[in-house]
Amino acid sequence: MTYSHEVEHMCVVKKGPNHGPAPIPEEGKWVKSKEIVDISGLTHGVGWCAPQQGACKLTLNVKNGIIHEALIETIGCSGMTHSAAMASEILPGKTILEALNTDLVCDAINTAMRELFLQIVYGRTQSAFSEGGLIIGAGLEDLGKGLRSQVGTLYGTLAKGPRYLEVAEGYIKNLFLDKNDEICGYEFVHMGKFMDEIKKGTDANEALKKVTGTYGRVTEEQGAVKSIDPRHE
Repeated sequence: MTYSHEVEHMCVVKKGPNHGPAPIPEEGKWVKSKEIVDISGLTHGVGWCAPQQGACKLTLNVKNGIIHEALIETIGCSGMTHSAAMASEILPGKTILEALNTDLVCDAINTAMRELFLQIVYGRTQSAFSEGGLIIGAGLEDLGKGLRSQVGTLYGTLAKGPRYLEVAEGYIKNLFLDKNDEICGYEFVHMGKFMDEIKKGTDANEALKKVTGTYGRVTEEQGAVKSIDPRHE
């Protein structure tokens, strides 16, 4: 260690009590974290690229400083999906400090990693007060059946009004309009369940019927006057 001339000639003054860091909540315990291995927790965060063309939601499950589970969800940019594929291989096994300083290929994923790092090291995780934390695999629970991201794709113009394309229930097949031409319901296809049926060998038409549902007022008795295909009408 090299000291400046001024510091070399200073006398020693004892610094007094050293109580260490303030404890943070981690998986149902209060932890005074001094090393990366002291950090545990599961949390989510979002990131964006410089032109804000796309965004990433990142979920990490950290145990004793090491990432054991990573879920990368991206939207808005085709290249980001391939970056996410690489990140899913890169992240597990790294410490959160390593991951913070690793090129995760896409700026949106890098930004999400930065935001998650801040949450995790400050004890602001989703599992802060969950005794023992969350099991490896908990990151998939948000995806639900069919393991598909919760995606909302909605579009609208002043001239032609709104178009629902995909919501939590699934891919929008038809929109139902009332006598005022206002949306009063929709028909949807749950794509995750649909693909599960196809993989089981169910006929495609039969599978489509099984996973198609409706929401809102969709019959004449309920006030629906007509239906439209939101992608072509």
